[in-house]
Amino acid sequence: MNDIRPLIDNGHIHFGENKVQEAQFKWSQILLSNNLIKLHLVGPLQTNKVDKAVSIFSFIHSLDRIKLADKLKEQEIKQSKKLKYFIQVNIANEIQKSGVLADDVPSFTDYCIKTLGLDVVGLMCLPPVNEKPDTFFKILKNLSDSNKLIELSMGMSNDYETAIKYGATYIRVGSAIFS
Repeated sequence: MNDIRPLIDNGHIHFGENKVQEAQFKWSQILLSNNLIKLHLVGPLQTNKVDKAVSIFSFIHSLDRIKLADKLKEQEIKQSKKLKYFIQVNIANEIQKSGVLADDVPSFTDYCIKTLGLDVVGLMCLPPVNEKPDTFFKILKNLSDSNKLIELSMGMSNDYETAIKYGATYIRVGSAIFS
């Protein structure tokens, strides 16, 4: 936590974490003293950890299935808290990755927004590791536009400039800052 204290002291308020329990351990005390901080869950979320996730995070970037959406809505009601969500898109149809398939984005987005009333603000993707990300970022941007979503969570330390070129509004550059 000593690594991020200078960032907090200089007014940075958005931070990402990959794991719920790790975030809870690292951030619980800091959040009590600074209610401006917005934590983003950028890693996968298991349904059995939804209650903890809703209590600590402001943004979830990995909404990817109906069962998870239902549990998140249930916890929002239970905890009287609204979060902002990014639907994770499996942009390259990779078997080993989570995410909604591109063709299913419209119906899943409708379910989350119209049926559940979740505050879906955008889409998120992780392009294939060994391919140029341009094609995949462009596809996500087009999906976002056609579904009238404003935010795009895409790009990491190695490809954030390309992601910004295609409209990224949230990028994950932790390793560029902390390594």
